[in-house]
Order: sequence, then C-alpha cells, then structure tokens
Amino acid sequence: MIAPIETFLADLRAPLERDPAANGWLDVVLSYPGFHAIVAHRAIHVLYRRKVPIVPRFLAHWVRFVTGIEIHPGATIGRGFFIDHGMGVVIGETTEVGDGVTIYQGVTLGGTSLQRGKRHPTLGDGVVVGLNAAVLGAITIGANARVGAGSIVVKDVPPNSTVVGIPGRVVLQDGKPVAVPSRPQVDLPDPNAPMILQLQERVAALEALMHSARTGTVKKVSATFDDDGLDAAAL
Repeated sequence: MIAPIETFLADLRAPLERDPAANGWLDVVLSYPGFHAIVAHRAIHVLYRRKVPIVPRFLAHWVRFVTGIEIHPGATIGRGFFIDHGMGVVIGETTEVGDGVTIYQGVTLGGTSLQRGKRHPTLGDGVVVGLNAAVLGAITIGANARVGAGSIVVKDVPPNSTVVGIPGRVVLQDGKPVAVPSRPQVDLPDPNAPMILQLQERVAALEALMHSARTGTVKKVSATFDDDGLDAAAL
C-alpha cells in the first residue's frame, strides 16, 4: 500500500517542481489534465495487468475524452511523470517510461511495426520530450536525454544528450557539441521554377511592348506569346 501512495505523491510533486505556473497542490489536483491522466492510468494499468477484459480500454477511452491525453492501459510509467498541458499526447501499449520524465503537449510515443511485442520506445529516468515531438519504434532514449520540440526520433539516443531535427540527430552529449558528419546534398527540382521563369519572361516582354508603344519605337521582344508552355488556367 505504501508504494502506490509514494507514487501518487511523486506524481503530485512533479508539476510543483517543474511548472512555474503551478499554484500549489490543490491547483494541480483540480486543474492539471496531465495529473488526472496519469492517476487514472495507474488504476487502469492494474486492471490491464490482471487481464481484465474490455474495461481498461474503455476507461482509457474516457480518460482520453476528458483530458485529451491517450495512454494505452499497457504502458508502464515510472514515478514523478509530468505531462505539461497534455492535449494531443499519445502513449502506446509497450511504452516504458522511467522516473522523473517530462513530456509536453502533442508528444507521440508511438510504434512503427504492426507485429505484436515490443514496438514502442523506452524512456530512461529524467528524459524530457518537447512539444509535438515523436519518438517512434522500439528504441531507447537514455537517461536525462532531451528531445527538441518537433523532432522525430527513430534511433536510440545516448544518455545525457540532446537530439533535434527530422530525423532526430544528437547535437549535444554530456554538455558538449557533437559534430554532425557531412552528408551529400541532394538538390530536388522545384516544380514551380519553370513557371516562374516564364512569368518573368512574359512580364519583361509586356514591358518592352509598352515602352515601344509609348516611344513610337520598335524593339525586338525576346519572349513570345505563342506556344510558350504557360497555361493561364493553371495560374
């Protein structure tokens, strides 16, 4: 009985310690959807582990409806878990989360496989995942790592590091910058470039004709208006 109480208190302290906007424990209990979601999940997870059919998923569905946070009943989450704001958070079935982890709104801890078994990420103690980031697949995010906002992480991240970008890459480790290996740049064609070039030529031709009309002179116009490949209907 002591362990559930200690876990509840750790979850309650987490917003007070990590959110400057928290105005005491009563504020957290009454108005923090992340706190509501994790407290409900812990009870639902017990039912899931006891193999109670249907009920855990049904309750998790209602928690999602009320809080905007979707936590699969099978997810294993450590103490002191803090979801800041929380709207749009999704945590998959085989996700494992350590102690003292913080995630922000819009975060997805998702899978990349349709096979049963471990297919969601493992987050070590003290990990922070920024808003709208996605951590995908059966990968491991090392202890005290930080995932930048909007990043998509699909590979393991070492402890005490910072990962950013799409796909995520480590830019800091143990407080020191990590050199990013040079990669060959691939120039993708711009489908709008030919049309813009044709528009520029047409504008230049029209300006030349207008100048000729004003001055009464005849100037050779380089651009033509017949079969120039510019579809006016497409503009």
